[in-house]
Amino acid sequence: MPHSSSLTAILYAFSANLGIALAKTFAALWTGSGSLLAEAIHSFADCGNQVLLFVGMTRSEKQATKKHPMGFGRESYIWSMMVAFTLFSVGGVFSIHEGWQRYTNPHELENAGIAVVILLIASGLEYFSLKGALAAMAPEKGDRTLWQWFRETHSSELMVVIGEDLAALVGLLIALVMLSLALITGNTAFDAAGSMLIGILLITVAVLIGKEVHSLLLGESDETIGIAIRQYLDNQPCISKVLNLWAINHGNSVMVAVKAEFKADMSVHQAAKEINILEKQIKLSHDRVKWIFFEIDNAD
Repeated sequence: MPHSSSLTAILYAFSANLGIALAKTFAALWTGSGSLLAEAIHSFADCGNQVLLFVGMTRSEKQATKKHPMGFGRESYIWSMMVAFTLFSVGGVFSIHEGWQRYTNPHELENAGIAVVILLIASGLEYFSLKGALAAMAPEKGDRTLWQWFRETHSSELMVVIGEDLAALVGLLIALVMLSLALITGNTAFDAAGSMLIGILLITVAVLIGKEVHSLLLGESDETIGIAIRQYLDNQPCISKVLNLWAINHGNSVMVAVKAEFKADMSVHQAAKEINILEKQIKLSHDRVKWIFFEIDNAD
């Protein structure tokens, strides 16, 4: 089954976004608000994105094969990248296009007060979705700031859900302000501008998410695990020097490669025995470490 914390965050987000999308669509059709229509499109896109994330999580849990001996852990990154593209195109670019169309061809707003109420309700639902995602993230985040966690996490699904939820809350605030200005002044250009601002926001978030997922796809190291393992090996009497060490994220798992110089008087049998002990201890201390490759050498 998919990773429980990410699955919880996805379910929170999907449930909230589906309800929000339907409410926004109704209000947008009733009032003719471009900002609300942009927000509705954003919410429907988010629903589709959560489905993509769930598919990616499920496929990443497939068993390893001869052709893919390290399994399919990184497949979740591929689907997360697809979500980033969707957020950019369906959410961002379309919202800017819709805002520009409404700016060049103004449409009188109707029942704007109802739209404001819908936006307030949507903000409440989006807040609870974000709260659930942040709670799911908390054990992994630890003492790091949200930005540090975002830059370092291996959980692309959580990264996407939290990024979407934050963008949605800010987008709702933009829609509220711009729709209110349009209502007060009678100038529908504010509403059109709101739609374009929301589009710019979504494109920005999509680019940030895409950049981080791209790094994971290329094979990003887990510095926390790497530093901890190196410190452990440096303190082992059988090792003269750790020459090189990699700890590479592979979905929810980590692959560790070590090149180390052992004591000169050790036999091959003794060295193999010590390596088995070291590998066992590393896996006990770091439950995400699934593969360890040890190479004995005297130079990097």
